[in-house]
Amino acid sequence: MSYKILVINPGSTSTKIGVYENETLLFEETLRHSTEEIAKYATIVDQKDFRKELIVDILAKNSFDIKSLNVVVGRGGLLKPIPGGTYPVSDALLADLKAGVQGQHASNLGGILAREIGDEIGVPSYIVDPVVVDEMEPVARYSGIPELPRISIFHALNQKAVAKRYAKEQNVSYDSLNLVVVHMGGGVSVGAHKNGKVVDVNNTLDGDGPFSPERSGGVPAGALVKMCFSGQYTQAEVYKKINGKGGLNGYLGTNNMRDVAERAFEKGDEEAAGVFHAFTYQVAKEVGAMAAVLNGKVDQILLTGGIAYSDYVTSEIKEKVGFIAPITVYPGEDELLALAQGALRVLNGEEKPLVY
Repeated sequence: MSYKILVINPGSTSTKIGVYENETLLFEETLRHSTEEIAKYATIVDQKDFRKELIVDILAKNSFDIKSLNVVVGRGGLLKPIPGGTYPVSDALLADLKAGVQGQHASNLGGILAREIGDEIGVPSYIVDPVVVDEMEPVARYSGIPELPRISIFHALNQKAVAKRYAKEQNVSYDSLNLVVVHMGGGVSVGAHKNGKVVDVNNTLDGDGPFSPERSGGVPAGALVKMCFSGQYTQAEVYKKINGKGGLNGYLGTNNMRDVAERAFEKGDEEAAGVFHAFTYQVAKEVGAMAAVLNGKVDQILLTGGIAYSDYVTSEIKEKVGFIAPITVYPGEDELLALAQGALRVLNGEEKPLVY
């Protein structure tokens, strides 16, 4: 059966939409929002009508009949921790998106917009694999400080999508595989996928695992405490060093890995080369850690995200961890398609919708 799917992926300064017929993209648009436009609204939820109007206008400009849709899918937001999968936007889920139970972020609007548009035309609305997907085993939650348990916030949508893509290409079930999946973008997350569940993963948002273009990753705790109480920085300034001005930004003043590689390998910049090699070193080290979580029984290592386009990066990581398992590279992150596929798996009966 053929299904027409509207996918909505709100970001802080953009709204990406795509219209699919099954997995075939009919058209997509990225709607950019200026700082001045966004500043008009006191809260994220207040932006709903503004963004909805833009979405409806784009559909009309593409001569697409909104009533021909079979389903509307939104990017999941900062909900309570939940297992991975596809969730109908229930009243309870909608309420938590509006309340921002784990924080206010533009992605919270994905499910809100999907539900409103879906209700208006009488079709179901879903979210798929939000960043708060939590399938960690109890042993993985211990941090060493009882008040600070490790938590699961990572690139669940893309990690799950490429893991299922690999399984499909091998004609095996995702639930039958042990995988280490590495997402390398603005943040880096490395997940241990054991029989269809991400049983351990670094918290890519708050400072854990490898450093990335914008984030510090794990840093020496004692030195961080001294920095916090030095009187030289506010809480917000320290947090910005962890998320925003950390990683490549902190060392080299850029969040563009292509620029770093060019400086390191084409211009002979030794400082850039040192940072580059440290990045691949830390990613490889985290892959090794996740291989240990899986008792060394790893069927495949998958490298994905925008940085996976870099042959410099992937070749160095392969050199370090190729002894663990074969490696497949899926560069980029096609979030719109991943959202559409999540809905399709439910509509086709491949997966059951989960209850929030």
